[in-house]
Amino acid sequence: MSTSPLQLSVLDLVPVRAGQTSAQAVAASLDLVGAAERLGFTRYWFAEHHNMPSVASTAPPVLVAAAAARTTRIRVGSGGVMLPNHSPLVVAEQFAAIEALAPGRVDLGIGRAPGSDPVISQLLRMSGTTSDVERFPEHVRDIAALASPEGATVRFASGGTYDIHATPAATTAPEVWLLGSSDYSAQLAAAMGLPYVFANHFSGEGLERALELYRSGFQATAQHPEPRTFLTANAIAAPTAEEAEERALPHLRMMVRLRTNMPLIPLETVEQAKARAGELDTAGEQIMASARAKWFVGTGDSVATELSAFAARWGVDEVMLSPIAGAYDGEPMDAAPGRVQTLELVAAAVSGIP
Repeated sequence: MSTSPLQLSVLDLVPVRAGQTSAQAVAASLDLVGAAERLGFTRYWFAEHHNMPSVASTAPPVLVAAAAARTTRIRVGSGGVMLPNHSPLVVAEQFAAIEALAPGRVDLGIGRAPGSDPVISQLLRMSGTTSDVERFPEHVRDIAALASPEGATVRFASGGTYDIHATPAATTAPEVWLLGSSDYSAQLAAAMGLPYVFANHFSGEGLERALELYRSGFQATAQHPEPRTFLTANAIAAPTAEEAEERALPHLRMMVRLRTNMPLIPLETVEQAKARAGELDTAGEQIMASARAKWFVGTGDSVATELSAFAARWGVDEVMLSPIAGAYDGEPMDAAPGRVQTLELVAAAVSGIP
């Protein structure tokens, strides 16, 4: 078990609420990046999801580059790039370029899931991208090699070689992390000696087994002599517990839509969510209750205390928050006061925990 002070990081899906444009949602997230850097957060990652009215994080490399350009200290990265949607060389080139923008502070988190529905997955792969999931381990190794200063070498069956570099003269490389919510990703990260993150914010199911598989099977390398992991968690903090619970409602109701295959919409405001509360049936209420039980919602002090206990239980010294606080009517469209407030309150409270 780690005895280091708890580090905090951010996972951002760039949420889009009712009446908000994509430009406003991105502006709000970049404002949140600035807050995370100011507050001393360790890293800031953008997820990859497609064709969802409530999520604007469709292109992590673009968002990571924008975040890198606006910051000087915090690590920036993807959480993650969904590799079946992309060519390994393109991914390596994109993140090698970002590494050149922000040397020594870029994380390339890679996942195996498509991040969308089958129709979108097919459209993403129409241009010849490497969608063969069985070759995922090979593609991860290719990206790490291509983005490194040494580059990679293609060896032809007929003889001869061909050298490839993701960027012409790299001196540093992005740090590769494997992400996942299954036993497969934990075992692969262990076998490859890579840092690993279990997607605990999805459902919280399977965390114990994934960490055990990763830690027990880890194969040390010169770059990573020990297993390295942290936890993700959905979190909302507010000055009062009542406000925090209200700000949780839009995302809780979105969870019902996701779990019951209802048409997806932009996130409701708090007022809209409260006004439509009576529309849910018993099954919907149960989905909300189950999700809420796994989230960290309350005052800054209560959330920080729960997060610290959560980290201690699983022997990690870092928690990556997905700040999912909803917005009230009248709050600015190009900012996210509830999400900024979550970071501010949790950071202040964690710093006071011995």
